[in-house]
Amino acid sequence: MSSSPVPAASSQANTTKHLTKQLKARAVQFLDAPRNGALLEEIVASFKDSCARMASIHPSLLALELIFTELLRRNEMRIEVQPLKPVEESAELGHKQWLQSQYKEVFSAIVEGCGHERPTESALALATAMKLIAAECQSPLEPTAGFPLAKLKHLLQSLLPSDRPNANLISRFQEYTVHQDVVYFCWKVMPSLAPKEFAPNSQFVQNFLALFSAVCFGKEFLEETPCFLCIELQQMDYAYIRKHINKTWSCIMNWKHDEVSHRQLLVLLLEKVLIHLDKPVLLTDFLMDSLDVGGAISLLALQGIFVLIQQHNLTYPNIYEKLYSMFEPEIFHAKFKARLFYLADIFLSSSHLPEGLVAAFVKRLARLALIAPPQDIVIILRFIGNLIMRHPALKRLIFHPNGGEVSQDPFIMDERDPIKSNALDSSLWEVATLQSHVLPSVATAARFISNPFPSVEWDLASVLEINENDIFDKEISKKSKEFALNLERPASMFLYCGGEKSSQYWKLF
Repeated sequence: MSSSPVPAASSQANTTKHLTKQLKARAVQFLDAPRNGALLEEIVASFKDSCARMASIHPSLLALELIFTELLRRNEMRIEVQPLKPVEESAELGHKQWLQSQYKEVFSAIVEGCGHERPTESALALATAMKLIAAECQSPLEPTAGFPLAKLKHLLQSLLPSDRPNANLISRFQEYTVHQDVVYFCWKVMPSLAPKEFAPNSQFVQNFLALFSAVCFGKEFLEETPCFLCIELQQMDYAYIRKHINKTWSCIMNWKHDEVSHRQLLVLLLEKVLIHLDKPVLLTDFLMDSLDVGGAISLLALQGIFVLIQQHNLTYPNIYEKLYSMFEPEIFHAKFKARLFYLADIFLSSSHLPEGLVAAFVKRLARLALIAPPQDIVIILRFIGNLIMRHPALKRLIFHPNGGEVSQDPFIMDERDPIKSNALDSSLWEVATLQSHVLPSVATAARFISNPFPSVEWDLASVLEINENDIFDKEISKKSKEFALNLERPASMFLYCGGEKSSQYWKLF
């Protein structure tokens, strides 16, 4: 009986495992006899060959990491330089210079390995590069050297290719930004990574924004217990970092952005950057222009405008007309739908707004509820109820004496100016229609116009994240009464069994 062939994947794994052991043994031999340069050159050649063939770099990468982290720890590459005293040539000095040149060459090759087509291999190269940076910081090559900024800059540049997205590797690098020293030194080099003399392409911009987001932080970062990778900072120099954030951001704002990077830019601005800007009011023109783009970009710009209104007392013309125009059928399929309802609830929270303006929002929402998905209908109905509670005079919309027939509704849905929409002359027949919705949860929510209003507003936050799966699970989990469908319990499906009336009149087979 012939034996079954070994699977290719298993054979490859065994080969990689064998090569790892072999190269590790070579690394140990070299560390025992550092002057045997042939061993190091053999491992370096193996690593470069693996990179060129896009093969697994894991075995040679681990060997190089072992060699140079140990050499740094032992200070065997360190060259002592005394001021005003020439360095004396010696065999030991020559060997250290050779080791440093090999180290520089290997580090550059490892950084190039971050561009490996396999995500696992590129992540390993990134981890090794960061380990070498940390080891060199703790055991510098020269007595006066500090954090190896040049190597960090080289590594960050490798995360910014202009020909492919690199969000996955940047997210792996973000794991190191929990360390305050890493964040501090990243911001030392970030401004130099932003092109100023030419406009980068769209892919570079997206990668740069992803890296900017990875190294940017919120206020809570400075309040947390400090954590360091390799060098303990006495105090985080926030003023210095803030200066570099503003400098880099000013450069980004001058780039040309497509729809993807424009949206990415606004999300980054709202979530991380706005709190660090020296003059956020300079964003006014940018946000107003973004508000006219439409879709998710307009919605994100609206949130930025709200922050400037709330925190910097700025006034924007026609802001309610802009908000009104955002409520279109497409919003139900947008990623930031919940954010729009949240912002609209805040913008319309004042009880001093004109009734005609609020009535227009109520009618537009009610009309959209007729074509909205079930989970969004519930949000709209709760929102309408809250608006009516804030403006009790709008109860006239529930049973308007002159609201007219459905076919003669005076409300003008296509009117862009909410004040001119004739909403106050209409009625909420849309909500009354939804009381006959096929889903009990929607029909129940629509009955608020037929019942006394509650004393407090409905909490929109509890329904903003509901989806169709939640509604389905809720409906099937309800317990209902059992109803009798037969006068007599059937004894079988097809055969005549005495008292089964169907068998007397129909013969199935």
